[in-house]
Amino acid sequence: MEIDKHRPLDGVTVIDFGQVYQGPYATYLMAMAGATVIKIEPLAGEPVRQRRSIGPVAAAPFAMLNGHKKCIALNIKSPKGQEIVRRLVKDADVLLENFAPGVMDKFGLGWEAMRQINPRLIYASGSGYGLSGPDKDNLAMDVTVQAASGLMSVTGFPDGPPVKAGPALVDFLSGIHLYAGVVSVLYERQFTGVGRLVEVAMQEVVFPAFASNLSFLYENGQVPPRTGNRHGGLAAAPYNVYPAKDGFVSIIAVKDNHWNNLLAAMGRQDLRDDPRFSSKAARVRNLEETDRLIEEWSSKLGRDEAMEILRRHKVPSAPVRDLVEVANDPHMHQRGMLEWIDHPEFGRLVVPNNPIVFHGAAKTRAVPSADLGEHTEEILSSRLGLSSAEIQELDEQGVIGRASAQ
Repeated sequence: MEIDKHRPLDGVTVIDFGQVYQGPYATYLMAMAGATVIKIEPLAGEPVRQRRSIGPVAAAPFAMLNGHKKCIALNIKSPKGQEIVRRLVKDADVLLENFAPGVMDKFGLGWEAMRQINPRLIYASGSGYGLSGPDKDNLAMDVTVQAASGLMSVTGFPDGPPVKAGPALVDFLSGIHLYAGVVSVLYERQFTGVGRLVEVAMQEVVFPAFASNLSFLYENGQVPPRTGNRHGGLAAAPYNVYPAKDGFVSIIAVKDNHWNNLLAAMGRQDLRDDPRFSSKAARVRNLEETDRLIEEWSSKLGRDEAMEILRRHKVPSAPVRDLVEVANDPHMHQRGMLEWIDHPEFGRLVVPNNPIVFHGAAKTRAVPSADLGEHTEEILSSRLGLSSAEIQELDEQGVIGRASAQ
């Protein structure tokens, strides 16, 4: 395949006020697609960078989400800091922030003010509950939105309490939606010539994921239960995680041909016409017996041995892997999704590339995230034309931060 050096967002400039995971992931996807991302942090650094005070690698997630960004440190509470933002916005394509609603307006940097400076600007806002509505001012973090959105209510086992998802699922799900919103308006702007305010609320991105759980509500008129590793609507079997001698395997066989393949894998073709298992509906009605049958087979085998048999018989399945296994996954490393880097602050790390693959475009390789304020002088000089003396004065006044001063 012929490789073109051009990437989809080459030439796009993003002013990035993203913090923690939601905003930074959206702008990381933009950077990996070719955009020039200018990350603006407070003089002490954004919250994840500040975690380094906890321990040597507590801030390592910062490195995952902020490679390929120009990092500048700026006090936007100061009038001169606000003026720098306004000047940067004049020639920018996108401004993204995920502060609480109203914060940017308080500094004179909200949508209405920025659109007056640059009508072509796309202003992306991520928040917990949106920019309007009675809940807009509720404080929001991933775990609290998991609670409020209903995600916790369907996560866990029936006899246990609500449980959060292991990863920061809502932060990243909403970050992906922010990216999609920005790219959608970039496309629209080709025809209209003007930008738009685009917002994403963390709570709202969760609801579509309840498709299976809501089917239970509509069918039974009851609150959907926590189902552990079973299907969220209890409408598929087998659909579970099953024990092996040295781990677990996930197996789903909702189609009859998958089920017949599984029976062959287990050496139980004698059950093919058994009325308890002969149809999808029958297997759901006899869910406990279905699961027990598979557990009796899987528990006698090692995890990898079971997986070899299941794959050979084309049964939808996967081993339950730990993060050490995943971080070293040969498949994702071969595809370039995962890369090992030597980070000057955090040491040897595995970091993600862009899961969106642009065929025919040059692959953007992972690089270490920049130091706090590493590019402050470069950006102020190259984009705003400030002299060394002017930059020094801003530094002395506490308006900006530079890496050399950290």
